Amino acid sequence: MPTTSLSLLARARHSSDSESWNRLAALYTPLLRRWLRTYDVQDADADDLIQEVLAVVARDLATFDHHEHHGAFRGWLRRILVNRLREHWRRRNYQPEATGRTDFRRQLEELVDEGSGASGIWNREHDEFVMKRLLEIVEPQFEPGTWRAFRRQVIDGQRADAVAEELGMSRAAVYMAKSRVLQSLRRESAGLIDL
Repeated sequence: MPTTSLSLLARARHSSDSESWNRLAALYTPLLRRWLRTYDVQDADADDLIQEVLAVVARDLATFDHHEHHGAFRGWLRRILVNRLREHWRRRNYQPEATGRTDFRRQLEELVDEGSGASGIWNREHDEFVMKRLLEIVEPQFEPGTWRAFRRQVIDGQRADAVAEELGMSRAAVYMAKSRVLQSLRRESAGLIDL
């Protein structure tokens, strides 16, 4: 993957090649599928709904305005998913069983409401899922030693001096590894999640 100063979201918005768009779609498809299962959607219907959601994103991404608002993309994506799901049930004249203690329509309304518990769960699951996937995307860009130093410090929470001793590196090299990987993660994640 060529490294640029643009985030994955920005590349997908402005690029005429399909690589960035395909990466964005691959990043979000499993998350969308997981959320659709919550709403009693069969696998074949989930495939169709995911395609509909991604088609709306592809069509409107160039005009999507982030406004430097934290979580703007994930909120926009969530609203697209809810609208496609509502239309799906409307077309089928079907009311699925809600999971949990509330009815289906109320669950969807809660998902749209930025201040609701359902919205908070979506935000947390979105950020955790996207971060995990972005870690997988950027890892091959680094030498194994750099990645281990980053992982031990940031993921495992070890102090830099302990990581330096463990890996036989200088503390400066350990700090540099952390800085380089975080810089790459920030670049890739800009607009998707906030680091």
